[in-house]
Amino acid sequence: MPTYDERENLRLTLAGIRWFEPHADILVVDDSSPDGTGDLADAMAREDGHIHVLHRPEKNGLGPAYREGFRWALDHGYDIVCEMDMDGSHRPADLVRVLDALRRDRVVDLAIGSRRVGRGGTQGWPWYRDFISRAGSWYARMMLGLAVRDMTAGFRAYRADILRRIDVESVQSNGYVFQIDMTRRIAQAGGHIVEVPILFVQRTRGRSKMDSRIVREAMIRVTQWGMERWRSHGRGSRGFDASSDI
Repeated sequence: MPTYDERENLRLTLAGIRWFEPHADILVVDDSSPDGTGDLADAMAREDGHIHVLHRPEKNGLGPAYREGFRWALDHGYDIVCEMDMDGSHRPADLVRVLDALRRDRVVDLAIGSRRVGRGGTQGWPWYRDFISRAGSWYARMMLGLAVRDMTAGFRAYRADILRRIDVESVQSNGYVFQIDMTRRIAQAGGHIVEVPILFVQRTRGRSKMDSRIVREAMIRVTQWGMERWRSHGRGSRGFDASSDI
């Protein structure tokens, strides 16, 4: 769980995870939050052996934070690695469904907590944020030839084997395009992807880290990847099919 100035949400979110998944280990990857998020996480880790904290010296984006978190998990021998937001938009109650997609089906390599499949949705999200998200997912699907409906979703569970296979260290994307990059790499590696319906809830504490720079990065990178795909395979090349019936 990458964090930056999430002290207000930390206790509530971690308590929810402990309630719904009492045996799961939690790694808080904190970017030296000025509000003391990292210090509070350290205090909670001293009280609960399932909580771990990784401190980074500065705030330099979601992508590097995820890479360091994945590396930590792989180095410590975990079989399933989940990512989710600390701000309350990803409900701990939905974590069970996302993890169960991998626990009950060994074929699944990536389970995406999706807002865009049946019974999934958003609550309290501003219309413009929802529009940007939908448009971004549509554009990525079109350019990359993928069937995933929620390409930018940050609530995911990966099988450790697929993370090793795609070489997470080579993923240089930052911001929310990191999620699109991971999805396309897993699809290219032949991984099986499913989308699990979740309810995405607008945060009630703290402020969003989304800005126009993140959107521009996603547009530029997706366009580059799409053009590379068309040059290599032609416009008629088929993408993979992602099941979304869990």
